Amino acid sequence: MSIQKNLLSIKAALPANVSLVAVSKTKPVADLLQAYDAGQRIFGENKIQEMTDKWQQMPKDIEWHMIGHVQTNKVKFMAEYVSLIHGVDSLKLLEEINKQAQKHNRIIDCLLQVYIAEEESKFGLNEEELIEIFHYVQSQGEAEQSNANYKNEMKNIKIVGLMGMATFTENQNQIKKEFQNLKTIFDTFKQLETFNLKLETISMGMSGDYQLAIDCGSTMVRIGSSIFGGRS
Repeated sequence: MSIQKNLLSIKAALPANVSLVAVSKTKPVADLLQAYDAGQRIFGENKIQEMTDKWQQMPKDIEWHMIGHVQTNKVKFMAEYVSLIHGVDSLKLLEEINKQAQKHNRIIDCLLQVYIAEEESKFGLNEEELIEIFHYVQSQGEAEQSNANYKNEMKNIKIVGLMGMATFTENQNQIKKEFQNLKTIFDTFKQLETFNLKLETISMGMSGDYQLAIDCGSTMVRIGSSIFGGRS
């Protein structure tokens, strides 16, 4: 099947409230343009340099999502154009995104990455660290509204949701349990709201498990090999 056929058949099966990130890492621009011509406008990359090269070559109505682990010293290279950063896993990284977004007079949307897998290799925040970030961001929002001790600390980011990656396993029950855990955490905190915090997106589910993720409440799926074929 062609990239366009793969894409259209996946899109046809997705619920209206679920957005599709076409994971295009390692794929040539020609492949991305096939997906673009079929109507795809959200692409996910896991290396900032590769994403920047593609951004420079491709149409400017594309939303570029950074889905990989982000090093703070690399944020500056994507701050000009990135639409959504999926893997924010520390307050330090959030502060750097805010700082670099400010230089471009932009507000960059972010997802906080929650550690839900039973794997050492995965990144993410535990619930305690998540609460710490929420409290910090909220305190900035409240200070801004009252003009008390407000240092403009976090006005160039917006936390729009949570992201999680399940354990790489064939055990569907375990994956389901991890997805449900993320949905429970999302539901616990979604009433929090300030000018720079409003949880609306749950990014979970990839080519092998996105149907299960949607059943568990995902609103954004990251699909690569089912669209573009396996990576060489």
